[in-house]
Amino acid sequence: MRFLVMVKASPESEAADFQPAAEELAEMARFNDRLAGEGRIVLTEGLTSSAEGARVLFDGDVEPKVIDGPFAETKELVAGFWVLNGESLEDVVALMKEVPCLGPRGGVLEIRPISE
Repeated sequence: MRFLVMVKASPESEAADFQPAAEELAEMARFNDRLAGEGRIVLTEGLTSSAEGARVLFDGDVEPKVIDGPFAETKELVAGFWVLNGESLEDVVALMKEVPCLGPRGGVLEIRPISE
């Protein structure tokens, strides 16, 4: 099975000048290398802040409305993601509990099975 793991944004990750510390980047690289070695990673990426994005809203038959970022509700935003192979939701949850950096800094991961 495949799973989408979304790293929820924070006020810090939405800041224009946000850049993780070199040590955090190295920890994440080691973690991702481990996942890749286990054949779990399909794709993983970090996203720029919502200030560089847009939303397209659909409402019936009217012309879709485009809203440029940034977006105010940080808790609804995604800062990055993994697409992972896993045996079950429980398997991926256990794996993601090992993500470095989020514990000390705080953060939220949302894990959803990909419809096959």
